Amino acid sequence: MAIWSGAIAFGLVSIPIKVTAATGSHDLGLHQYHAADEGRIRYLKVCEIDDEPVDPDEIVKGFETPDDEVVLLDEDDLKDLPVSTSKIIEVLEFVPGEQIDPIYYDKSYYLEPDKTGARPYALLREALVAQGRIAVVKVTLRRRESLAALRPRGEALVMHTMLWPDEIRKPQTADLDGDVRKQELEMAGTLIDAMAADFHPEGYTDAYQEALADLIEAKHDGRTAPKSKRERPKAKVIDLMDALQQSVDQKRRPAKKTAGKAAKKTAKKAAKKTAKKAARKAPAKKTAKKTARKSA
Repeated sequence: MAIWSGAIAFGLVSIPIKVTAATGSHDLGLHQYHAADEGRIRYLKVCEIDDEPVDPDEIVKGFETPDDEVVLLDEDDLKDLPVSTSKIIEVLEFVPGEQIDPIYYDKSYYLEPDKTGARPYALLREALVAQGRIAVVKVTLRRRESLAALRPRGEALVMHTMLWPDEIRKPQTADLDGDVRKQELEMAGTLIDAMAADFHPEGYTDAYQEALADLIEAKHDGRTAPKSKRERPKAKVIDLMDALQQSVDQKRRPAKKTAGKAAKKTAKKAAKKTAKKAARKAPAKKTAKKTARKSA
C-alpha cells in the first residue's frame, strides 16, 4: 500500500514513483485487559486542569517553554511554516556509499515506478550501481522535511530517511581507559577469525517472539506452555586474556571434534580396504600352496 506518491527530480528527468514501507514489525500485538472480565483497557484524553475528557476537535498542538509557559499552535499557524508541499524527491548530490555512517539512517521505504517511469527509474538504478554512489535527496513526508539517501537494492530503489546532524548524540567514551596490549589484540583477532562467517540473515530467528507465540497457543488450548531451553550466560571472567583464551578454545572445540570424527571415519575406511585386500590375497596364497604340494 502506497503511503506517498510523487516524482524523483533527477536533473531535468522526472521519474513518477510511489512510496511504500520497506519494513514491518513481526512483534505480536499485546494489549491491556481487565483481568476480572477480559475487558479491553482504553485510554481517554483528559485535561489535567479540570480532569474531564476532551474531544479530538478541541485538541491543538503546543510547546512548553523553559519558563513553563505554553505556546499553542493551531492548523493555520502550521500551514504558514516554510515546509515544501510539493510531491518531489529532489536529488541534491551523489556521494560514495561508504561515506554515510549507518547511524544516520532512520526509516526505509521502497520507491516503485509508475509504468511511464519504468525506463528512467531503471536508468537511475543502473547508473548508481555502475558509479558505486548513493543519491542524497530531500523529501517531505507527513509535513516533515527530511534528508534521505537513495540506493539500489536488487531491482528496486530504496529510500532511507536520515537524521539531521544535530540529532546524532556524541558517545560518552572519551574518558575511558582504553589501553590495549599487543597480546590482547592478537588474541582478539584470533577469536574474530574463529567466528568469521558470511552474513545470512535468514539463519537468525527471534526466539522471544517464537516463545511468546507458543505460550499464547498453549494457553488458548488449555495446555502448559513449554519452558525455554535458552542457556543463560556464564559468569564473567575478570582477566581479559583469560576471557579471550577461553572464548577461542570454545570456538575451536567443535572443529577439533569434527576433525576427530573425520579421522576415525578415515581410519575405519582404511581398515576395511586392508581387510578386503587381505581377503582377496588369501585364496591366491592357498592356491599357490596347493600347486606347490602337487608338483612336489
